Amino acid sequence: MIAALTGAGLSAAAGLNAYIPFLLVALVARFTDVITLPQSYAWIESWWAIGVGAVLLLAEVVLDKVPAVDSVNDAVQTFIRPSMGGLVFAATSAASDLDHSTWMADHPFVGVILGILVSGLVHTGKMAARPAINAGTLGFGAPVVSTVEDGASVGISLVAVFLPVLVIVVLVALAWLLVWLWLRVRRWRRRRRGPALAS
Repeated sequence: MIAALTGAGLSAAAGLNAYIPFLLVALVARFTDVITLPQSYAWIESWWAIGVGAVLLLAEVVLDKVPAVDSVNDAVQTFIRPSMGGLVFAATSAASDLDHSTWMADHPFVGVILGILVSGLVHTGKMAARPAINAGTLGFGAPVVSTVEDGASVGISLVAVFLPVLVIVVLVALAWLLVWLWLRVRRWRRRRRGPALAS
């Protein structure tokens, strides 16, 4: 159960920024005993994986702050974020130090599917809200919202690894926020469509 909570939290964080939870898992596994990755996932903590992840994180942080470019980046990340969510869920749920149950380790595909679903849902909410935020703030909101998302990804990742029992609270809050954003975006689109139809 604990491993599943950790995986779900990291997957949610990957929906906001694919590389933050990946790098956190890689660095924690490399430098501490909190996460001991199984042999099949040991490459995650290698220096080359950490280096590539750091470069991709830097690119993501920069691109996601630029209006219009952030929407293109989100479209590209549609394939990357859910995949990364599946990877970190499967890797951490298979890590023997996180859970005494071997069920998740024996059924790694379950972790991959759950990770893809959680990360994909968060990413979809982020991708739907961003154009509305950019249009509503004339682009000035992009760097602010992106910075908040990056901070949230770091926070959720840390909670998932070090306080996994709080992941349930985080996921409920995130679900509420995504529903609220979705309703706001729908209302904004309806208002925008109204004047166009009237003319």
